[in-house]
Amino acid sequence: MNKIAASELILNPDGSIYHLNLKPEHLATNIIFVGDQDRVPKVAKHFDTIEFETQKREFRTITGTYKGTRFTVMSTGIGPDNIDIVINEIDALVNINFETRTIKKEFTQLNIVRIGTSGSLQDYIPVDSFVLAKYGIGFDGVLHSYDCNHVLNPDFEDAFIKHTNWNSRKARPYVVKNSSDLENKLSSDEVFIGVTATAVGFYGPQGRVLRLAIEDPNLNHKIDNFEFNNVKITNLEMETSAIYGLSKLLGHNACSMNAIIANRANGNFSKDPKKAVEKLIIYTLNKLAL
Repeated sequence: MNKIAASELILNPDGSIYHLNLKPEHLATNIIFVGDQDRVPKVAKHFDTIEFETQKREFRTITGTYKGTRFTVMSTGIGPDNIDIVINEIDALVNINFETRTIKKEFTQLNIVRIGTSGSLQDYIPVDSFVLAKYGIGFDGVLHSYDCNHVLNPDFEDAFIKHTNWNSRKARPYVVKNSSDLENKLSSDEVFIGVTATAVGFYGPQGRVLRLAIEDPNLNHKIDNFEFNNVKITNLEMETSAIYGLSKLLGHNACSMNAIIANRANGNFSKDPKKAVEKLIIYTLNKLAL
């Protein structure tokens, strides 16, 4: 079996993986992603026990148990480029033998749930509500660095490209479905089911104008009135599509849960976004621990 070179699988002197600073025993198979490192203890404060915590750069991790289920919560930072680091490294932690630098014969599947904040693109999805992403549609291009066609939804993509008259100089939008198992666990009457769009940036890529003109001032309107097979793009953020795409390529389950703190359609912003996020944290932990 071919060994993975030191330049490809980079380990720290203590044997932990390079960016996340984790060893295999530190990672639970149930993983919660948050963007903000300060949100990690806000999730972990609900744990019944805490066994490990560490931080390197923006990647903060706490592992413990909640109602008898072992969880790891970690911050990914902002953006799909960081997701590329995090997903590849957590997969390596469970599916590569660090001592022999070879892929393990027995595959370990992870359950990955993002708890994030997002802006709604539809006026019927109010601030402080929750959106579960059935699909992630990515404008970031990260997945195109991989052999990914077998996990994509080209009919969905083509319809979107045609509807928006997508600029060919940008990365081709890609669409990946969530894990049906996790969707079934996390769904309820309290949650809107939708399509989460992932932008590559916060300002111009999401249609915000400060001092720079943007390439397509009407793009957000085109996005929010697009529909494919009776599903609409409900919200816009910066991580979901990369999480879905890389997880599916590696054989892991993934689902994205978003607290809606802004409504881009009507200009509203949550009066208490921290409360909305706290409610989503408790909701998600309870659903996953069942």
